[in-house]
Amino acid sequence: MNICKSRALRNPCSAARNIPQFRAGILALALLAAPFTAGSAESSITLKQAFKEHFLIGTAVNRSMVTGGAGFRRSAEQNANDVALLKQHFNQITAENDMKWALMHPREGKDGYDFGPADAFVNFGLSNKMYLVGHTLVWHSQTPNWVFAGTNPPPPSATNAAPAIAANTNAAATNRFGRRFGPGFGGGFGRYTGPRASRDELLQRMREHIHTVVGRYKGKVKSWDVVNEAIADGDSTNVLRNSLWLEIIGPDFIAKAFQYAHEADADTILRYNDYGLENPAKRKKLISLIKSLQAEKVPVHAIGSQAHVNVSTTFETMDQTLTEMESLGLPIHITELDVNSAAGGQRGFGADIANNTTSTEGGLVSGADKKLADAYAGIFRAFLKHRDSVKMVTFWGVNDAVSWRRQGRPLLFDGDNKSKLAFDSVIAEAKKAAATK
Repeated sequence: MNICKSRALRNPCSAARNIPQFRAGILALALLAAPFTAGSAESSITLKQAFKEHFLIGTAVNRSMVTGGAGFRRSAEQNANDVALLKQHFNQITAENDMKWALMHPREGKDGYDFGPADAFVNFGLSNKMYLVGHTLVWHSQTPNWVFAGTNPPPPSATNAAPAIAANTNAAATNRFGRRFGPGFGGGFGRYTGPRASRDELLQRMREHIHTVVGRYKGKVKSWDVVNEAIADGDSTNVLRNSLWLEIIGPDFIAKAFQYAHEADADTILRYNDYGLENPAKRKKLISLIKSLQAEKVPVHAIGSQAHVNVSTTFETMDQTLTEMESLGLPIHITELDVNSAAGGQRGFGADIANNTTSTEGGLVSGADKKLADAYAGIFRAFLKHRDSVKMVTFWGVNDAVSWRRQGRPLLFDGDNKSKLAFDSVIAEAKKAAATK
């Protein structure tokens, strides 16, 4: 297994430059000649083998997968099969939930941490020689209310609190692209409205949390989602989401988070991560934000694009997305890939649990298997076209059964861990790339 060194992932250079030419030729011949049996996860070609000359192939994992036994709607036997599939096909993992603030640091103070599940994730990854990604340090969601609490009276309205920012464009009634979870998950699903911390108090809490968490896994977790989903949705001129981080600290909360993470581990890759970047308006805001951070020499090392997309997503859409993101000169990590094939979920690029539950009900699109395969083929064709910049592709789940969009059947393997037509199409793109080297 040829896992890139962390420094190499920072540089948008071709992975092939570091690989002897004869190895590339051998891989091409192997891919073209290897047999493949559709409908089985026992293909002689695995995902990590097929793409090892191009980028890491990863997946999100849940707690039961790294600790063993039953859990997350899976029996012990099913979970064991999920883990076997994970080890077979993937060389990079992300903790789906267990490194988020609400689960890792649910109570105030240095004694308020619960490191057990995150430690299990790290130990599992290291023991299986996998590249580890930490997700996530600063997010408006899944952050306990105590983080924002203090003695300062809350403003009468968010508009008064932050006059330069319009009303929250991410409210459920107005957000076409969706949120994920409520802002106070871990301390209630509603937005925290009580007395607030001061700017200095919140910065101190952020710094202590980041230094503790990143420092604990220094040298083990190779990349961190430092700030997650800070960009506003919709077509408004607001670049940043109207979160409590923004209202209390100000727009420099993003730069501060990256500064603190870099202080804790100067060698880890620090990512800004967001969803809906296939939408031109949001992508424009991303580029504006990152350029402003680069001008301030903030240590942003990579862009994380979640890529929660739909079967209507084309090669042209993904190609244009990656082309514009490449203008930032940073490596691109596809961080949460899935492709929704539910009939009700084809109009947005959302990342909201509630919205996606609704949008994946009511059955699949007509010819779902073929459309899913075609979408994945185009998406991976774009990834391979931009392989000098794309350094990591992470699926958001091992199979459909453990996916947050499970009703939309969004992944390459079904709930029985059998490969789907979409798996065939992805492997076929790898073969084409190998043949043209």
